[in-house]
Amino acid sequence: MNSLELATAVAKTLDTKKADRIDVIEIADLTILSDYFVIASANNTTHVKSLADEVEFELKKLGKYTERVEGYQNANWIILDYVDVVVHIFHEETRNFYNLEKLWADGKKLDIVELLK
Repeated sequence: MNSLELATAVAKTLDTKKADRIDVIEIADLTILSDYFVIASANNTTHVKSLADEVEFELKKLGKYTERVEGYQNANWIILDYVDVVVHIFHEETRNFYNLEKLWADGKKLDIVELLK
C-alpha cells in the first residue's frame, strides 16, 4: 500500500464516520515529514475521539499501525502519525484557530470527491 492509497483509506474511513471538512494535502515536495496530511474535523470531543479510534481500527485491519498518537486526552486535536501519512482530527474551533490548510497552502490539495469514489 503506497502513501496515496493509505491517505485515501483514511479519508474514506473518516467520511464513513461523518467527519466534517475532510482535506487531503500532498506535502511530499515541501517537507521530509510526510507525503500527505489528512485533515478532518468534528463538532465535539467525543466525535474527535471516535474518528481517531475508527481510523486506527480500520488501518490495523490493513496491517498499518501508528508510530505515534498525540492529543487523545484533550481530544481537541488528535494526531495519528503513520509516517507517510499524518492524520489531523480537530475539534472545529481548534481547526479554525490553527488553520493548517493555510500553513500548508503550497501543498497540493487533492479532490476529495474523486478520492472517495
